[in-house]
Amino acid sequence: MKQTPLLCAAALFLAATVYAGPEPLIGTWRLDSQEVNGQKSNAEPLTLKVTPAGDRLAFAFSVPVNDVYFVSMTYTVKLDGGEADVKNSKGDKVGTIQMTAGGPSQYKLVLKGPNRPDSSGKLTVSPDGKTLTSETDTVQGGQGGRSMHSKQLFSRY
Repeated sequence: MKQTPLLCAAALFLAATVYAGPEPLIGTWRLDSQEVNGQKSNAEPLTLKVTPAGDRLAFAFSVPVNDVYFVSMTYTVKLDGGEADVKNSKGDKVGTIQMTAGGPSQYKLVLKGPNRPDSSGKLTVSPDGKTLTSETDTVQGGQGGRSMHSKQLFSRY
C-alpha cells in the first residue's frame, strides 16, 4: 500500500506537535526579587500569567488591591518579532512590545511607549522550569543619557 505525501506530512506534523513540548513561558509566575543597577530594591507583589492564545502568548501582569489580584497590564504577542499593543488596566494602549524566541527558553524583547524611553531585554526560563529571569536595559534622556539595568526574578506558582 502506497502512502500519499499528504499522509506523510500529517504524520510528521503530529510527531512534531507531540514532541515539541509546551512553551516554557506558559504558567503563573510570582515576583520574588528585583534589582536596579545591581542594587536590591523593594519588590511590590506582582504576578505574571502567561497563557497560549492561538499562535501567540498572552501576558497579564497583576497586582493585589485589597487582597484581590487586579490586572494592571496586558499584551498578546507572537514570538516572531512582530509588534503588539501593550494595554493598561483600562484597555488603553500605552505602548508596544516586540518579542522573539532567542534559543531554548530564552526570549528577546523591545518595549516602546510615548513619553518614555525604549527598553530592550530578555526573559530566560531556568532549565528546571521553576524560575523566570527578566532583564531590561533602558537609557533615560536619549543618547548619552543615564543607563538603567533592571533584573527581576520570578518563581513558578
